[in-house]
Amino acid sequence: MKIFLKFGLLFIIIILFLTEITYSQEQSHKYTIVLHGGAGWINPDMPESTKQAYLSSLSEVLRIGKDILENGGSSLDAVEQVIRFLEDDSLFNAGRGAVFTSAGTNELDASIMDGKDLSSGAVAGVTIIKHPISLARLVKEETPHILFAGKGADELGIELGVEIVDPSYFFVYKRYEDLQKKKENIKGTVG
Repeated sequence: MKIFLKFGLLFIIIILFLTEITYSQEQSHKYTIVLHGGAGWINPDMPESTKQAYLSSLSEVLRIGKDILENGGSSLDAVEQVIRFLEDDSLFNAGRGAVFTSAGTNELDASIMDGKDLSSGAVAGVTIIKHPISLARLVKEETPHILFAGKGADELGIELGVEIVDPSYFFVYKRYEDLQKKKENIKGTVG
């Protein structure tokens, strides 16, 4: 049976609500950061050290978002920087540590939307863009388009000057091992 495991980046959803409340002469900002650390199943019996590593990363993500908002940054700034952190953290299935395709490669996706005007930008199937979320934001802000995919998205990233990496940057052995196990379970093995 042929398998189709083209997950690329399983969605990392970060929802950021920013509500401004104005009082007479002083302006106060209220916000809530809702964080979803990725798709997939995590073993609840994981070692305590692994659990602490996840919690530490998620705490850092919340600190990054909070600091940006408390210092006057926009919700888009906060979302982009939070996701960039996750794209660099191999614990999560975004960027470095992304799930492999059935061909054994990493293809990354990202999208971003501004809730004020519903403008959005997205990239899909990029293979050399270190931070797909930053390219997605540039698609939103610098082009008349909403989505770039595959080689065209990679080429746009080069043109717009985003950080480029060798595709091997995204390789994390644990994720590759997961793909091999999944293939064995589907195809069966000879023992």
